[in-house]
Amino acid sequence: MSQSLEITPDEHPLAAHLLVLKPMAGEVSRAEAGIAALTGALRRGDESAWREFHGRYFGRLQRYLLVVTRGDEDVSQEALQQTFLRAVRHMKRFDSEKALWNWLAVLARSAAVDEQRKRARRLGLLARLLDSREECPGDSRDATARLAELLVEALASLPDDERTIVSRKYLEGASVRDLAASFDTTVTAVDSRLVRIRRKLKTAVLARLKHDA
Repeated sequence: MSQSLEITPDEHPLAAHLLVLKPMAGEVSRAEAGIAALTGALRRGDESAWREFHGRYFGRLQRYLLVVTRGDEDVSQEALQQTFLRAVRHMKRFDSEKALWNWLAVLARSAAVDEQRKRARRLGLLARLLDSREECPGDSRDATARLAELLVEALASLPDDERTIVSRKYLEGASVRDLAASFDTTVTAVDSRLVRIRRKLKTAVLARLKHDA
């Protein structure tokens, strides 16, 4: 690849070790044209373009999210998947790699924040199910993680309508009034239903804990 040099080895005896290499103007324009072509193909749903995009940015976004989440691999991996899903849904045409990366970084940060909030709400629901005032029930991080895992399993086992209402209330933060409007029922009916579902979840979680023992 041709490159222009800001200094030459003849200008200073240490110049060979201090060279600052910069792409030539033609190379910049070709690179930016490549980004424009890539993002244009992504918008059209070109599968080969998506493979190229995934290969080019997977590792970079993975490293970025590990920094954003302070090394939390579980959160960063989930956020990484969400970042690519959001990129698929909302891809735009970009004329520069910098603009594309800045947009991806915003998506990644947002996905990480959403995942952290979702996990916090899940632990809050778990604490409520176990009648605990602690934000993170259990005597250790491992115990809390296991309880959260069992809660996810219990949620997955619920009928679709029950999983929807409890997820919207405790994981998405919907109000009881909003849920009543969505399900065309009363606030009292929603409250009663949530109580029954919480009991069912608690029974399922405790049964699995007994089985673990």
